[in-house]
Amino acid sequence: MNHPRTRRDFISAGSLGFMGLNLSGYLRAASKAPDLRPGAKANSVILFWLEGGPSHIDTWDPKSNSNFKPISTSLPGVQFSELLPKMAKDAHKYSIIRSMHTRGNDHPQATHYVITGHEVNPAMQFPSVGSIITKEMGSRNAVPPHILVPKWDRGRQYEDYFRAAFLGGDYDPMCIPDPAKPGFQVTDLSLPKSVSQASVDSRSAFLQAVDRRYRALNQTAEHADMDAFTAQAMKMITTPAVRDAFDMSKEPEKLKERYGKDSIGQSCLLARRLVEAGARFVTAAGYHGTSWDTHSDNDKSHKDRLCPTLDRTLTALVDDLAERGLLETTIVIAMGEFGRTPNINPNLGRDHWPNAWSLAVTGGGMKVGQVIGSTDERGANVTNRVITMGDLYATVFKQLGVDWTKEIMSPIGRPVKIANSLEDTTGQPVAELIG
Repeated sequence: MNHPRTRRDFISAGSLGFMGLNLSGYLRAASKAPDLRPGAKANSVILFWLEGGPSHIDTWDPKSNSNFKPISTSLPGVQFSELLPKMAKDAHKYSIIRSMHTRGNDHPQATHYVITGHEVNPAMQFPSVGSIITKEMGSRNAVPPHILVPKWDRGRQYEDYFRAAFLGGDYDPMCIPDPAKPGFQVTDLSLPKSVSQASVDSRSAFLQAVDRRYRALNQTAEHADMDAFTAQAMKMITTPAVRDAFDMSKEPEKLKERYGKDSIGQSCLLARRLVEAGARFVTAAGYHGTSWDTHSDNDKSHKDRLCPTLDRTLTALVDDLAERGLLETTIVIAMGEFGRTPNINPNLGRDHWPNAWSLAVTGGGMKVGQVIGSTDERGANVTNRVITMGDLYATVFKQLGVDWTKEIMSPIGRPVKIANSLEDTTGQPVAELIG
């Protein structure tokens, strides 16, 4: 009789099973997880994922080849697009990197690259940055440490890029439904209506009785750990404080409106709730469906639906974190997989452009109120301070108290850099960001 397997089967359900996970699997890294590691300034990350790739020229790096006017910001001499008035007013709260340079000219390759720091290799899958952080830091307060919200309803090939690959399923993200949809509920963290708390307690007692003889004969450390993890997993299901982290009804309507009552706003609001409860890495992916992929009608899309929601939600998230005292320990990154071409195509759109693009970062003890790097007059190429994904992730790891120079051994015997930069070199923390 394989008792650990029975326990795992009992407590696995819903979206955790969707990723091949179970609750006890999330807890194996929890026993050595201090709230703030020695020398660290941050303990969690929110990735606001702008799927499809925003036009840097029409947002944070305005150029004359944009049809939108540049406007002044709260930083002297710094301008953003007129499409981001709230961010412009709060520019001193962010650092804008205008000199990102990455690989991958199409969405799958580019997404894989920015999420893992590695180019696609048919011989091996690479772990995502969220999975690495989860493995290195463990969980807090019995809350799932790695979460993606909402899960993909389409474009499912992208799921693999956010997974843990050879690190193992314990570090895969928990993918949950869209919190903006009616009836939102995370089934893994609530008991089925047919199962009462008393039944769970009774079954737990039964398992203990059946196991008593086995444990007496085979009292190994591994078995004891599995018991502890299973007990914690049950606690996740039955403890109101854990379930409450996913309960959006706890938030006032005014705050929901401030974020936006759509998938974009509510995924970020839930991300704030989750890091507040103890999650380590949350991807707020309300822009699912390559929303920013503006091959046609670039200007109309950015003006009418993309930039207004970005401007509204990102400023709401940052202000909300700050008001709750969470911003100083929570890194926030807003980015897509690349930028857009300097030229407008025949369909009035902009195409993929990894050569030079922009992102916004704040929180987690990083320095803000600055623009890092620059591009040429058309936003085509970096002219100063090339920054790679390896550099960005080295910065994130440093702020989290993780050794960014670390290499992990893959199953094929290849060492894999956790902050991989161009030409398989190790990225370096961005000095301008280090607090």
